[in-house]
Amino acid sequence: MKFALNAKTFRENYADVKGDPGKLWKKVSSVSGQVYNWPKSTYIAEPPFFDNFTMQPQAAATGIQGARALGVFGDSITTDHISPAGSIKESSPAGQWLIAHGVQKSDFNSYGSRRGNHEIMMRGTFANVRIKNQMIPPADDGSSIEGGITVHQPSGEHMSIYDAAMRYVRGGVPTMVFAGEEYGTGSSRDWAAKGTQLLGVKAVIARSFERIHRSNLVGMGVLPLQFIGEDSIQTLGIRGDESFDLKGIEGDIKPQQEATIVIHRSNGHSQEVKVLLRIDTPIEVDYYQHGGILPFVLRQLLAA
Repeated sequence: MKFALNAKTFRENYADVKGDPGKLWKKVSSVSGQVYNWPKSTYIAEPPFFDNFTMQPQAAATGIQGARALGVFGDSITTDHISPAGSIKESSPAGQWLIAHGVQKSDFNSYGSRRGNHEIMMRGTFANVRIKNQMIPPADDGSSIEGGITVHQPSGEHMSIYDAAMRYVRGGVPTMVFAGEEYGTGSSRDWAAKGTQLLGVKAVIARSFERIHRSNLVGMGVLPLQFIGEDSIQTLGIRGDESFDLKGIEGDIKPQQEATIVIHRSNGHSQEVKVLLRIDTPIEVDYYQHGGILPFVLRQLLAA
């Protein structure tokens, strides 16, 4: 510590970095200019959040038709359940992507270290080995099956949540996530909301939300909806084989207004359920109607 706290040593070291950083630093190539040249890397990649950007926002609040459940979860789903920071399994979608891009298993590193690459992080969303999707039937011994898997509808095939999400996206089918109390608790991990949006999830319906994750969902253009009164996954009998419509947000929306979820069950019966729109403030309405805080801020900057 005595060397680290020595002002003379500090100035001399940083003078070398500016003047003559040494042979190793000189071997690192760089470019100049105002536009960043994205390298070919499995650690960092150009994010897709501004793809198809236009100055005119597309109307976000148009309702949702024919959505499917991507996952049905219980209470206290943490941001680590949603977007893990730990090791990457070889058999996971992220692991398979790394192998396909020439990365050896010994060099996988972790989700946390690869958070600059959306291809990894979206494949890791809901991929925690301990997450329990209630859509998956229990094992023969009655125990819950853990891991980021789901049931694709209407095919009934079991697959990773990522693979199911991409199949829904290709088919133009919106998706929703259902959960219990305290959804998004834990650290305010930004990729928990970013990954959810990249998977094509349009709304998360839960009994309650952790405050920062709720705000992050709105910031990524994902609707947080809250069950009202005693309504829950259990009382409504939501199993994950239903389809869902969302009504009541067409046109202008207001903070904390009510909306209606229409549950279309596999037996042909339908049920309408009131939910609370957890867009809590007028500025969050603006964020959502712009498709999220990132396009909102960019439009403000370009218009200035």
